[in-house]
Amino acid sequence: MRDAMSVLIRPVVSEKSTRLMEDRTYIFVVDPRATKIDVRNAVEQAFNVKVKKVNTLNRPGKATRNRRTGVVGTRPSTKRAIVTLREGDSINLFES
Repeated sequence: MRDAMSVLIRPVVSEKSTRLMEDRTYIFVVDPRATKIDVRNAVEQAFNVKVKKVNTLNRPGKATRNRRTGVVGTRPSTKRAIVTLREGDSINLFES
């Protein structure tokens, strides 16, 4: 079993993800080699909750161009996991 912090890189904080937190759905950027089972075990281990469902998606990096020099580059590709928790569980990402 892999370490939870090597699988979960960071949570995604956006308007949409914040709205989904009310429905016990959380979005994380994860290691590109991680499987759904790795993500499930990492979230359960790191936050002490029970996971109901895990969906993953690979986001390819966009091509970018520098206006001044015309050099073409790419943004990094990322893998995201959408994790739904069981009834009664929640993760407090904004602790003070």
